[in-house]
Amino acid sequence: MNHIVSVSNVSKNYNLGQVVVPALRGVSLDVAEGEFLAIAGPSGSGKTTLLNLVGCVDTPSAGTVTVDGKQTGLLGERDLTRLRLHTIGFIFQSFNLVSVLSVLQNVELPLLLQRALSARERRERVLALLDRVGIREYSKHRPNELSGGQRQRVAIARALVTRPKLVLADEPTANLDWVTGTNILNLMKELNQSEKTTFIFSTHDARVWAYASAVVRLADGQIQDRVSAEEAVRAGGLPTGRLV
Repeated sequence: MNHIVSVSNVSKNYNLGQVVVPALRGVSLDVAEGEFLAIAGPSGSGKTTLLNLVGCVDTPSAGTVTVDGKQTGLLGERDLTRLRLHTIGFIFQSFNLVSVLSVLQNVELPLLLQRALSARERRERVLALLDRVGIREYSKHRPNELSGGQRQRVAIARALVTRPKLVLADEPTANLDWVTGTNILNLMKELNQSEKTTFIFSTHDARVWAYASAVVRLADGQIQDRVSAEEAVRAGGLPTGRLV
C-alpha cells in the first residue's frame, strides 16, 4: 500500500509569552493514496494543526512529516512552495477567497502560479470544474455575492483545479447549514471516487463521520484511535434525522 502522507512521532508546540502550549504530542499517522479520511475531535484537539503540518503551512517542533515521498522538514522554501502548488489542494474553513477577483479568477489563480497552461487551457479547465461543482453560472460573480455554500464550492474548485494528489479540508461544513454541508460532502466523496484524489478532512461533527473511509480521533493533541466510520458513529452517537 502506497502512503501519500506519513506523520511520524510529531509534536507541535506554540510559545505564548513564557508559556509553552502543546498542540500535538507524539502523533503518528499513515494515509494511503485514495483514502477519504476524517480527522475527528473537539475544538482545540489539534485537528487544524495536523492539517497545517501536512499541508506545509506550518512546521513540526519534533518528528517528521512526509508528503508524496518528500520529507517536508528537509525541503527549502522553494521546494515547499512547489509541493503545495503541485501536490496539495487546501480547502480552508474560512474559504480564503480573494474578494476583488471573480469566481473564475479565484479558481484560475493556482494555474496562473503554475505557469504551465495557456490562457485558453486555463479557462477551459476552470469552466469545466465550475460545471462539475455546479457553480458555472456564477463565474463572473465576486465572493461577497455568493452564499456560504456557493463560496465553499468555489473553494473546492480552486483546490482541485491543479489536479492535486491530496486535498486537505479544514472543517468543510463548519460554516454551512446541514443540507448545504451534506451536498458539499457528497461532492467531495464523488470526486474522491471518480478522480482517486486523497481527501483528509477535519470535523468535530459526528454526523460527518459516516462519509469517511476511516476516522482518526484526536483528543488533547494525541491520536486516541483509528476506526471505521461505522465504529466512530456508534461510539459518537449519530444524531437522528441525518440527511444524505
